[in-house]
Amino acid sequence: MKVSVVIPVFNERGTIEQIVNAVRSAPVENIEIIVVDDSSTDGTQQLLKEKISPMVDQIIYQPRNCGKGAALRAGFATATGDVILVQDADLEYNPADYPTLLEPILSGNADAVFGSRFMGGRPHRVLYFWHMVGNRFLTLLSNMFTNLNLTDLETCYKAFRAPLVKNLDLREDRFGFEPEVTAKLAKAKCRIYEVGISYNGRTYSEGKKVNWKDGVHAIYAILRYNLFG
Repeated sequence: MKVSVVIPVFNERGTIEQIVNAVRSAPVENIEIIVVDDSSTDGTQQLLKEKISPMVDQIIYQPRNCGKGAALRAGFATATGDVILVQDADLEYNPADYPTLLEPILSGNADAVFGSRFMGGRPHRVLYFWHMVGNRFLTLLSNMFTNLNLTDLETCYKAFRAPLVKNLDLREDRFGFEPEVTAKLAKAKCRIYEVGISYNGRTYSEGKKVNWKDGVHAIYAILRYNLFG
């Protein structure tokens, strides 16, 4: 079974080579690596062209900065794997967790798998209290509408059967992708699993990009896609 790893990138010159090497070293056979550059301005594009290109299967260059959701849609559209897995370009999520993340799909039990930072005994860096509170609130609000019992709505690590995610009508351009895809998976009555993953969160000085505005938009996305489709 072929696994397509889609890596959205925006201004990650300091980490993109490391994460690509980590994905290439992941304990999974037959991986396709697709990098989607979201119109980076920090030299990431030059690094991709000069060094990363031979290390991956495809690089897509977005003509303008549109956001993570738009980058993922571009990557999903070109993926050729049986399973599609989302990998952020920073070093917060460890590709060594791929076997755990993929097992429920590969065994035929799941249509989608979320990697939770809040379950299991995997190590995680201790960081922002209010980020945790915000994530728990958004997860609870989403669960109230979807009738799921997820513990980590906003996790990066999500894996899908490729035909499933390719057929979803995804519209969100930024971080609203997370509540949108969750709502649409729930409405499609998909079998969703959650597995514990490790997490090495980074600070804003280290390049973290999500902020309170994304949290407010996530509330809008939860209401929109659960109530109106």
